[in-house]
Amino acid sequence: MAGPFIVTAALLAAGGALKVVRPAPTAGALQQMGLPAAPALVRVGAAVELAVAAGALAGAGRLAAALVAVSYVGFAAFVAAALLRHVPLASCGCFGVADTPPTGVHLGLNLAAAAVAGAVALGAGGAGGLTEITSMDGPILVRASFVALTAASAWLAYAALALLPRLRAPQQS
Repeated sequence: MAGPFIVTAALLAAGGALKVVRPAPTAGALQQMGLPAAPALVRVGAAVELAVAAGALAGAGRLAAALVAVSYVGFAAFVAAALLRHVPLASCGCFGVADTPPTGVHLGLNLAAAAVAGAVALGAGGAGGLTEITSMDGPILVRASFVALTAASAWLAYAALALLPRLRAPQQS
């Protein structure tokens, strides 16, 4: 579970960091859904998100993993509500970037991330986080491959959430 959990926590960290810097897309998405949407509030929530992810990446254990799972359940609920209510969000606000509307892929990735973090919280993995890499057995090539594949998986998950919706959006003439 180490690789998928690191990917999950890294995406949470990236989203939190980007929303701290650029809260406007998230604030817009919250406003369209009828939720409190002040940029300062978005920044506070994003800072909490970043702190949870940092703890998870540091190997803080089951509590950090549970908080990551709760975060993704919340994101999944937001995306599901937007999709079910047919709210035409220009952005879900996940990465502080405009033009990334929520999709079914987005919902599925949020649910998968919640399941991974939930499994780690229930003891299906070690402490979680980057500490798993330092305690791995095996040749350096195997450990380096693990790091490279985990980084590639994180990028692909980000691309599925932030870039794929742009490719699927109708092109304006």
